Amino acid sequence: MGMKDQFQDKSEQFQQQAKERMEQGKDQLQNRGRGRDEETERSRQDQESEERFDQDYES
Repeated sequence: MGMKDQFQDKSEQFQQQAKERMEQGKDQLQNRGRGRDEETERSRQDQESEERFDQDYES
């Protein structure tokens, strides 16, 4: 195997690793977004529960 072939193989390896890292980064960003949505929903539900609780005791 010549030097050119070795460099080409290394280059292909680096490109494949870069693609994998990009996909991992995208997955992490998507998961962060989902987590925020769930937190927002939980927060909203908690707030509604507190409001109902307050209304029950104010009456």
